[in-house]
Amino acid sequence: MNMYLKVFILVILCAGIGFAEEKLYSDKYDHIDVDAILRNPRQRNGYYNCFAEMGPCVTADAKFFRDHFPEAIVTNCKKCTPKQLENFDKLTDWYTTHELNKYNALVELALKKFTKKN
Repeated sequence: MNMYLKVFILVILCAGIGFAEEKLYSDKYDHIDVDAILRNPRQRNGYYNCFAEMGPCVTADAKFFRDHFPEAIVTNCKKCTPKQLENFDKLTDWYTTHELNKYNALVELALKKFTKKN
C-alpha cells in the first residue's frame, strides 16, 4: 500500500472515532455556584419547583438543566461536562441527605419523562 493510501485510511479511521464520541451538554452554565444555591432556601426551592414542574423556571440555566435532567438521571450524567458531573453529584448528595422525599419525587418524574420521550 502506498503512503498516501495509508494516510487516507488513518484519517478516515480517526474521523470515525471522533463521530462515535458522545456529544456533551453545553458548558454554557458550568459557572453556576451550586453550593450557594443549596445554601439559599429560596433559590433552592425555586430550582426544585422548576425541575418538579411545580413552578416556572425563572432563569435560563434552570430551564436548561431541567430539560436535560431526565436523561442525566437515566444515564448517570453520561453527557455531562466534568463540572456538571461534579454539580450533579453535589445535588444528589445534598438531596439524598436532607430532602430524600423530594429527591425521590424528582427521580420518579424524570424517569416518567424520559420513558415518554423515548
